[in-house]
Amino acid sequence: MSKTLHGAAALGAALALILGGSAAAAAAPPAAQVDPAAPGTLTQCDGLVDFSFESTTIDAAELVPAGEFENAGAAVGEHCLVTGRMNERLSDVDGQTYAIGFEMRLPTDWAGRFLYQANGGMDGNVVPAFGAITGGQLENGLQMGFAVLSSDAGHGPDQNPLFGLDPQARLDYGYQAVGTLTPMAKDLIAAAYDRGPDTSYIAGGSNGGRHTMVAATRYADLYDGFLPVAPGFHLPQAAVAQIWGAQQWNEVAETAGDLRSALTDAHRETIATAVLDRCDAVDGLADGMVQDADRCAEIFEAPRDIPSCVGGATENCLPEETIAVLDRVMAGAVTSGGEAIYTSFPWDAGIANDGWAGWKLDASMMLDPMAVGFVFSPQPESPEILADLPGYALGADIDEKAAGIWEESIAGESAMEFMTPPDETNLDVLRDTGSKMIVVHGAADGVFSPDDTAAWYDRVSEAYADANDFVRYFEVAGMAHVSGGAATDQFDGLGALIDWVENGQAPDTLVASARGAGNPGGENAEVPADWAADRTRPLCPYPTVATYTEGDPEVASSFTCAASAEGTPEPEPAPEPEPTPEPEETPEPEQTPEPEQTPGPTPAPDEPSPEPTTQPDEPDELSPTGGDTVPALVGTGLALLVAGGIVIASRRIRSHGAG
Repeated sequence: MSKTLHGAAALGAALALILGGSAAAAAAPPAAQVDPAAPGTLTQCDGLVDFSFESTTIDAAELVPAGEFENAGAAVGEHCLVTGRMNERLSDVDGQTYAIGFEMRLPTDWAGRFLYQANGGMDGNVVPAFGAITGGQLENGLQMGFAVLSSDAGHGPDQNPLFGLDPQARLDYGYQAVGTLTPMAKDLIAAAYDRGPDTSYIAGGSNGGRHTMVAATRYADLYDGFLPVAPGFHLPQAAVAQIWGAQQWNEVAETAGDLRSALTDAHRETIATAVLDRCDAVDGLADGMVQDADRCAEIFEAPRDIPSCVGGATENCLPEETIAVLDRVMAGAVTSGGEAIYTSFPWDAGIANDGWAGWKLDASMMLDPMAVGFVFSPQPESPEILADLPGYALGADIDEKAAGIWEESIAGESAMEFMTPPDETNLDVLRDTGSKMIVVHGAADGVFSPDDTAAWYDRVSEAYADANDFVRYFEVAGMAHVSGGAATDQFDGLGALIDWVENGQAPDTLVASARGAGNPGGENAEVPADWAADRTRPLCPYPTVATYTEGDPEVASSFTCAASAEGTPEPEPAPEPEPTPEPEETPEPEQTPEPEQTPGPTPAPDEPSPEPTTQPDEPDELSPTGGDTVPALVGTGLALLVAGGIVIASRRIRSHGAG
């Protein structure tokens, strides 16, 4: 990585003082600027089968012709596919043969860049190394000219989840596979192109986002750009919280063990409607999206805002006890003594997404028990629990499991040590070498909470007055885990990261599109029918939020990134107008005596019509405060500085953090 220095320490110190920090905290070495990558051409493929690197075996190297694969309707170009494995060994614990399996795809027309494609779930599979990271990516990493690496993180599909019986397999899964593979991959690139990569990136979603966040602290000197999406960077805590949640839902399940009977699809639609009724218009437009999550966290109250079933009602409502459980789950898992296990979750209309229910109600009974039982516990459970994972989840001692992830395990480190970023807010190396990080998280993620990511960014901002210069966080309203949901989930994260790393163009926004009918990147069935199929929205750098200004409500240009309405007082409801008094009856006028020869009354005059009354306009309780929001926020104790369109703030942490 070739880098050029540019001074910025004085600006960092000034920002620290303005924001209430210390000049010492902001004093940083001059920021480095990474030089742009230069293109290259593949010089060999078949010969790479003879590539030599310590503890590495190359199984095959073959040229893949252009057009054999497609993405978003476009051909994937010619490339060399190399498969192999590292650190093959026979475990003396379970007798299994373990290795770090990998593949690399090396494009003939190379952009000079390397991408580590970090994979999700419990790993165990070498996902094809196309560099597909985000939802409906119109151009994957291979099409962009990256040399892409993918791995199984040290265990195969037949070894999931029992690889947790082997100490080294736990460490490889946690972080050592990335550290082992990266130098080898760079040498293999050098063998293929007669030079190593000019710039190196790592990106992934879910557990792959965790790998990326871990690399940002453990291996920051090996990479120039980091793109974690929906990062499960506190995965052991999230997994225990999932099991805790399963136990909560089971308390109100109509059929014991069937969590879908505790919270039905109809229930989730009712919740989503209630969230929208309360929070949708806060960002200036009722469009089926909650952009201002912080404000919604302040004003949404489940017991008040979600209709409860009373008087025998069963439709468009929830039982009171179900609302109570929902409120507990959204507030975050706790031990029996009330200590936080994980963080809270934001109120978002995406609760109605299929993915939200899948994680909360299904995975919590199957996937999370495997992870906790075999990988995150100090000592692995007996394989016999695989016969009844739901029973294991519902019978687990939560206090024991929550404590266990912090205890030294068979790997010599606790799960919280080998699975999470060490000293997670220490980004000195990343900053000082000119590297950049873009973090993206969906507001309707059902397993890894964006509240946790926001709290992490708050802590980073407290540690670095210039945090916005090297790391930015973007939250996606309605987006489920990694992608999908009622959301604009299609955006060019890799392209934005390259632009920032190599060209110094910081992303003030990311323009994201819905994937409605006809989208070349793949249609998202959860895009609402009343949205434009190609609706766009700006993804704004946290803590700013997309706020409607004027214009076509279906296009991003009608929005701006502005401060959250968090902390502003809610308008008082308008008083009921006093009833208009009934007009007094006009007395009959006295009759003027008429001559007897002309008897008869004088006709009464018409009754006067009441004056028309104008009912005062009731302010919408959910509408944003008019005018400039910055003074109101300063009034609540937030120090704001608006610079170059980006609001830099000392931000309120939405909820307890998991770290």
